[in-house]
Amino acid sequence: MKPPREHATNNSQTYMVTSSTWGRRALFQAEPWARLLIDTLYHYRGTAYLLHDFVIMPDHFHALITPLTSLEKAVQFIKGGFSYRAKKELGSNMEVWQKGFQDHRIRDARDYAMHVSYIRNNPITERYCEVADQFPYSSAHAGFELDAIPQGLKPQPIVPSDGAAEAAPFQNKSQPAPLHSKAKTA
Repeated sequence: MKPPREHATNNSQTYMVTSSTWGRRALFQAEPWARLLIDTLYHYRGTAYLLHDFVIMPDHFHALITPLTSLEKAVQFIKGGFSYRAKKELGSNMEVWQKGFQDHRIRDARDYAMHVSYIRNNPITERYCEVADQFPYSSAHAGFELDAIPQGLKPQPIVPSDGAAEAAPFQNKSQPAPLHSKAKTA
């Protein structure tokens, strides 16, 4: 039997969270559903959590977040907020989510980079696209503003023997922060 889950409080930790649809139904294969989940992620960004990366797959999502409240409350905002809006805006009365969610606390810069890579490559692995930025329901796609890497997870400079500091290899990739444009809903 699994030990009871420890509640993560506002401890400035970053997590990769994953949640699946009820019965693993491919609800997010329909564009209105996927767009509404993205809009929900951005609705609570900055008040419930910082959003560092995400991907919406047909039957689940992954998000890299730093909760500004408890982790459980942050995920509740995403899942509950989406369910409420799906009922109201999409006319759905079905159960959307499986109970609970999976999480992994990000431990360091290497762990962070590994999880960003996993999130961005998920659509490629599942053969929805050949290049990460081609998948429209991922933060790898152009047009999404993301929160910066938390200070404690930034890679440390590599100091060569001559004393000159160089940035870690994946830190040199400067990407302009694309803007997220929220779709107007009627």
